Amino acid sequence: MLSKNENEVMSAVYCLCDGTDGCLVSPLDILSVLPAKHKYNTDKLENILYDLMRDGYFDLITSERKGEKMYVISLKENGFAFKRNAKQRQRDVMFRIVLAFIGAGATFIFGVILKAIFG
Repeated sequence: MLSKNENEVMSAVYCLCDGTDGCLVSPLDILSVLPAKHKYNTDKLENILYDLMRDGYFDLITSERKGEKMYVISLKENGFAFKRNAKQRQRDVMFRIVLAFIGAGATFIFGVILKAIFG
């Protein structure tokens, strides 16, 4: 299970790769896609990228182009399945919420019936 920051960074990487096997991006490219409210910096971003690499979402190679740091990212199986897993988690949460409402409704109706019988 990814943390909120890891989830946002992985979503940005997936978006930048745009359905291909990999991409060449700079830290500024990734930071421009991330939400500004969390105030990511390059050190924090790099730590999250290496954590995601260790978790098997992609291969990460650091290089330089014209003096600027670049990341060569090659998505792995977990990286390709990221969006599908995110949608599945969202469906699971919605299912649990609906199930909770159904349970609450059934409990209410059962209570009303018992009150009518014994009240």
